[in-house]
Amino acid sequence: KLQHFEEKIEKVIYSCRFLAIFAVWGSLVGSFLCFVKGCTYVLEAFQQYLVHRARVIFLLVEAIDVYLLGTVMLVFGMGLYELFISNLDIAKLQSAENFPYRSNLFGLFTLKERPKWLEVKSVNELKTKLGHVIVMLLLIGLFDKSKKAALHTPFDLLCFSASLLLSSGCLYLLSKLNGSE
Repeated sequence: KLQHFEEKIEKVIYSCRFLAIFAVWGSLVGSFLCFVKGCTYVLEAFQQYLVHRARVIFLLVEAIDVYLLGTVMLVFGMGLYELFISNLDIAKLQSAENFPYRSNLFGLFTLKERPKWLEVKSVNELKTKLGHVIVMLLLIGLFDKSKKAALHTPFDLLCFSASLLLSSGCLYLLSKLNGSE
């Protein structure tokens, strides 16, 4: 009887993994909203370019920043789904004989197989991938702030250059530590 009670508790605990579906849906909706917001920045930049070209670069950098954040949320949502809910079996279900191209959008943009960088096998691997993208987001933020920085003295220029060098060096080291290309 005690063993039966323990099995029931383990089933309940194991079933709690499905609570991660809320994080998956939130990440996917957030990703979609980021992509829509990025498109509005691009459209606004286009309008600015046609009118008086004042803030075009600022808007395009903002668009890149928001697109990258949307990509982070998409990868995070897919990674959580694979880790806690189920494997994304769509690629395995579609055999090469039945479907020569496994992923496409209305017959365009064919993707024969799932990219290796999108596969997530552990929480640690997911954190590493997200860490890379977050460092890239920080670099874009630094780039955005650098356009507004006032450089009055040679020391200001030296500090600015050092911050860019250190930030870029961090991204390079992060990619080398992970073994990616």
